[in-house]
Amino acid sequence: MKKIFKLTLAVAAVLCSSVAVAQTQQGNLMVGGDLSSFNLNFLGGGNGTNFDMSITPKIAYFIKDGLALGGYANFGLSTQKGEGSDITYGIGALGRYFLEDKNVRKMEFSKRSRFFVEANVGFGGVNYAGPGASTNGLDIGAGPGIAYFITPNVALEALLKYNLTVGFGSATTSNRLGLNVGFQVYLPTARARELIREETGK
Repeated sequence: MKKIFKLTLAVAAVLCSSVAVAQTQQGNLMVGGDLSSFNLNFLGGGNGTNFDMSITPKIAYFIKDGLALGGYANFGLSTQKGEGSDITYGIGALGRYFLEDKNVRKMEFSKRSRFFVEANVGFGGVNYAGPGASTNGLDIGAGPGIAYFITPNVALEALLKYNLTVGFGSATTSNRLGLNVGFQVYLPTARARELIREETGK
């Protein structure tokens, strides 16, 4: 009974004290995505329906503590009856770094929260059905974000990101600033099991 109680305390200590820390360690995998917008409007006066959505799935591997490299894909669609569809898309590589600076960590409102910066580079475009400046080419983005771990392995996130597309089309550049909300799952690895063994002495 005493061993079971000790094991329970050890597991709880690992899960609580290392939330937002252990999950960003080397060897872990981050899988999830962002949802920047999802709207469905039923318009009166015979104007039909307006649909607007944008999703960005992501996957990354922590090559060292706090630093993950991986890939992303992006697809956005805005459509209204009789006016065609506006499409944004992108695919490429991403990097994310969880800030370790002590002054930055002091601003975190909870032990479950972590600040990070994220950047991406790839190929993408913005294409308008009607009048508008479409651009396709090099897609670059960067911005700060915050992750809040609602469980030891799942985090809700907010990311303020500036995106620049440089290339060809009716316009050579497209500048966009967006606030993305999403979630990430941090899959445990042998390192997480190792922490529990260290706490239990087994």
